[in-house]
Amino acid sequence: MFSKLAADMRAIKYRDPAFGSFITAPFIYPSIQVLFVFRIANPLWRMGLRFPARWLMQMARWVTGIEIHPGATIGPGLFIDHGMGVVIGETAEIGRDCTLYHGVTLGGVMPAVGAQEQRCVKRHPTLDDYVIVGAGAQVLGPITIGRCARIGGNSVVTKDVPDSMTVVGVPARPIPQKASSEEGFKAYALTPETGEDFREKTIIGLSQEVAALRKALDALREEEEVSPPSSAKPKATRQESAKK
Repeated sequence: MFSKLAADMRAIKYRDPAFGSFITAPFIYPSIQVLFVFRIANPLWRMGLRFPARWLMQMARWVTGIEIHPGATIGPGLFIDHGMGVVIGETAEIGRDCTLYHGVTLGGVMPAVGAQEQRCVKRHPTLDDYVIVGAGAQVLGPITIGRCARIGGNSVVTKDVPDSMTVVGVPARPIPQKASSEEGFKAYALTPETGEDFREKTIIGLSQEVAALRKALDALREEEEVSPPSSAKPKATRQESAKK
């Protein structure tokens, strides 16, 4: 437990430029506060002491605004930046050195079984190591987010994300950006490509092409009006001859 808490503290120092000192961190960082309680409640939950575990996490929720089910699996080095509104479900699994921003939901999709039966069913996502989930993102269902994957803010993810892939949007879609644990921490999962909407770029490109084609067509029509095709002159002459 203590080794994981130490890794959680080091994660804040590495990923938050506003970090002060290890002495003040437990008092001002909700991430450390809620994880400290979780590291106690999780063993209680696994020993079958469900009510004390849930009660501890409920107290932590009131203090920090972060809701973590004591049955979740969380590796060392998790950093929940800001934290307000974060929800981590019972069967969620989080690898080492992951980062979640405020408003993130690791939610479950209700299976078609009874409330008692679903306890043993995997309902929440699995985050592999070094995953970053941007603010407001919703990761839903028993899906897997691969190692070093990035999820842009306010995205909705309902399908597996491969290793090192960056996804954005509703529903989330991949962008041509690969990440690795060696490239360093990227705050809010932002990359130069994250801010680009590729569907918008495609629509703009098609609109510009249609405008260019319309302009060329108008130019051809004007040219025909100014100088009628030479093939029309003999035809007119034959018609006049026929009348005569």
